[in-house]
Amino acid sequence: MPPAIQILLPARWTDFELLDSGDGQKLERYGPYTFARPEVQALWQKALPPAPWQNAEAAFRATGEESGGHWEFRKAIAKRWEMSYPLGQSGRSLRFWVQTTPGRHLGVFPEAASHWDWMTARIEKAGRPIHVLNLFGYTGLATLAACAAGAAVTHVDASKKSVAWARENQVLSGLVDAPVRWIVDDALKFVQREARRGVKYDGILLDPPKFGRGPKGEVWEVFKSLPLLFQALRAVLSQNPLFVIVSAYAVKSSAAHLYFALSEMMKGFGGNESCGELALQEKSAGRLLSSAVYARWEGDPAR
Repeated sequence: MPPAIQILLPARWTDFELLDSGDGQKLERYGPYTFARPEVQALWQKALPPAPWQNAEAAFRATGEESGGHWEFRKAIAKRWEMSYPLGQSGRSLRFWVQTTPGRHLGVFPEAASHWDWMTARIEKAGRPIHVLNLFGYTGLATLAACAAGAAVTHVDASKKSVAWARENQVLSGLVDAPVRWIVDDALKFVQREARRGVKYDGILLDPPKFGRGPKGEVWEVFKSLPLLFQALRAVLSQNPLFVIVSAYAVKSSAAHLYFALSEMMKGFGGNESCGELALQEKSAGRLLSSAVYARWEGDPAR
């Protein structure tokens, strides 16, 4: 049986707030601006009166398609702006660019900061060189958090635009000299090639989409492709891995499903496993808005 489901809440945000949610929407502050966006998980009523919602700089209007829609700008905002997140014991802060995108996102998933904190604490305490593989790495915030903690990271994403954005965040965070390999590739094909080359990793970050395409048109469908990726990843684990983190957004799966899949992948390595949900807490009424499910594995410190 899996352990009790845990709900993780990021603790260090100052540049981000979940201001309110309800009626299928959420109201958030990203730096100096507020945004209203669709959120199907917000099944309750809004706690704030209409004015804060109406005063948001922009709202995303969904068309009914899974990611379709458009931004409605009510006030002028910068094309992009800077945000930051303080990182644990390193004394560093992630600094990164944020902007509206056609797919309703802004370049950062604030709830993922719970993973950044957990991961960096383990890298800093490892006392040895740590090599991390970040698949579906998006704009690179987890990659840069791992680098700031002292790890060398291989960052893989199929989108050239996302990798370019991540490299700009690297410069902004003052991590230009950090050991990062930026790779535009299909995740499964890349891991299979790394296995043939005998490359090994001590930590793995995995944030797969529901559906996607690689740079050469490779099709990713999470329920067909993820089991194959789990099998391939086992071949690139070092003899003494430190951690594995798997998160899933917009997928009809449970934390327990990820837990058992990860347990199968890590069979024989010992260690400890956990699973649960990534969530944010409203400023308005204190309710928890869950955004993703996750499973994590941590190596046995005694090994």
